[in-house]
Amino acid sequence: MPSDPRTVLLLVLALLAVVFAAAWRFWLLQVRREAAQRASTAAPSATGIALGAATNFFDTLGVGSFAPTTALFRVFRLVPDRLIPGTLNVGHALPTVAQALIFIAIVQVEPSTLLALIAAAVAGAWLGAGMVSGWPRRRVQMGMGVALLVAAALLAHQLLRGAPVGADAVALYGSGLALGIAGNFVLGALMTLGVGLYAPCMILVSLLGLNARAAFPIMMGSCAFLMPVAGLRFIARGAYAPAAALGLTLGGIPAVLAAAYLVRSLPLDAVRVLIVAVAVLTAVSLLRSAADPDTTASTERLPILP
Repeated sequence: MPSDPRTVLLLVLALLAVVFAAAWRFWLLQVRREAAQRASTAAPSATGIALGAATNFFDTLGVGSFAPTTALFRVFRLVPDRLIPGTLNVGHALPTVAQALIFIAIVQVEPSTLLALIAAAVAGAWLGAGMVSGWPRRRVQMGMGVALLVAAALLAHQLLRGAPVGADAVALYGSGLALGIAGNFVLGALMTLGVGLYAPCMILVSLLGLNARAAFPIMMGSCAFLMPVAGLRFIARGAYAPAAALGLTLGGIPAVLAAAYLVRSLPLDAVRVLIVAVAVLTAVSLLRSAADPDTTASTERLPILP
């Protein structure tokens, strides 16, 4: 019986991925039988696989995959708008699990800190959904956009002064841990409004004093536990495009492996610069979405609870 909490976490996550993959395969076989009867196919296209590779590569760098995937789906008219949320959750689920497995294994974070922040995000997404479901989405997007710009400016100021936060820390204690748990709970709850977790979590972790790379296993682990469950709900309802989702998965997993090596090999200061850039890009995307009355896509993670 493994005693390392990280090993237990990896085993549970791997089991969740197996259950998701088995259930999806069962439903895909049904779809293919129905497609054969209609003389059509549910196989992914080369465009869909390339799209999955590109979006998941940048997702592994912390940019997020849902917003660019949504935009590209619309450009190439691959998926009807009503099926986009389900297709994103199903198609990006296994690449996100791959991200979490890799970064939890290779990035050093004290297990109690890692488990506490992941659990807080998961609890926020499920328990906090009712709390935030009545909040105006555009007001939340505006608030998060401004907050991210301010936080990115603070982190950039620390970098320019040559004394960045979290040069070596791999654990949070006391009030820092409490703030991290509270912050990730709120970020998990905001995922149900379509506000992405990646960029705010990266900034939160850095400002609390953790090693900048510590954000990756925390944010990816949080989403990896949520997305397969959400994806199964979309699959059960048939509210997704099977071919497009399969393309995202087939292209995404190899891209995750390539990008994970890049993040691991980047110098720590380069990772901090990447975090600031991602935060600014996400803030601009949030503010643009809030200002556009016709925007229906989220910035990173669409509602977890369909």
